[in-house]
Amino acid sequence: MNTRTRPWILQGDDPHPTPRIPGGVEYHRVYAGQRRVVLRGIVALALLMVGFVGFAVLLTEISVIIDREFFGRSGPSTPLRQAAGALSLAVLIPYCMLLQRVLYGVPPGTLHSVAGRFRYGVFGRALLAFGPLVLAAVAVASLDQHSSAAWTTPDLVAFFVIGMALTPLAAAGEEYGFRGVMFRVLGSWAPGARSGAILGIVVTTVLFSLIHGTLDPFLLTSYLVLFSSTAIVTWRTGGLEVAVVLHGVYNVMFLVLATTLHQDIGAQLANRGEAVGSMTNLVPSAALIVITAAVWWMTRASGPARTAMVEPVTGQQL
Repeated sequence: MNTRTRPWILQGDDPHPTPRIPGGVEYHRVYAGQRRVVLRGIVALALLMVGFVGFAVLLTEISVIIDREFFGRSGPSTPLRQAAGALSLAVLIPYCMLLQRVLYGVPPGTLHSVAGRFRYGVFGRALLAFGPLVLAAVAVASLDQHSSAAWTTPDLVAFFVIGMALTPLAAAGEEYGFRGVMFRVLGSWAPGARSGAILGIVVTTVLFSLIHGTLDPFLLTSYLVLFSSTAIVTWRTGGLEVAVVLHGVYNVMFLVLATTLHQDIGAQLANRGEAVGSMTNLVPSAALIVITAAVWWMTRASGPARTAMVEPVTGQQL
């Protein structure tokens, strides 16, 4: 990519040639060209879902036992249950890197981005530019929420710490699983880069939205917008950093505001299929659409970020 046309958000984070990564390909096409790509993809997706469900079940059961035996409490709304759910998603980050390494022989760090590493510059600029807008939009969407739980002060402190420390990692874990491994698998199945991007964006968005367990039109629309936005910005920026910012700020604000307003967030999540949304749920969606359009506009000249081209060897170094 020409340095002069590099988008502001990607400046200073040029990709470097990475062994076993094809040169000049978009993020979702890194797995393309592998032998038996469909079979490997099926195995990868199956193992991804095993981890997604298995870690949640395992850590939740451990939290239930600890809550019962040491704290004498039960139910979905305990700080320990909240921490277990967050950790079960956070552990998907190393798990997905391992899947990529074992099944495709691709270095684990390349799951971050086409640069072969986590681009802290991209992450920081996205956080500064887009974080406040998402924060404000989620805050507006929370204005019509009502208090329902009489939390103790230690519970509120625990929920706050979990929300600030673990929820961002949980959101990142979901991105590494669905906008990382799954997006790349689906992108490798299509015949070309554009068709692979469309397939990956549509399938990951619809599937992950339905996994959230609601068909309420307002809530389902908010999920479809959130996950299509994170998929599109991953494609355009060539990595997961911006998606992690959007998803992380979105989730942190919802959780922290919910506990601040004394809402029973655990019960809400457990009964998400019965939840009824409203127009206010779409306020963050509007902000995400604006951000996605901004990222697309910034990359309009350069196109989606690509891996570094491998320079031909012209002679032997002494």
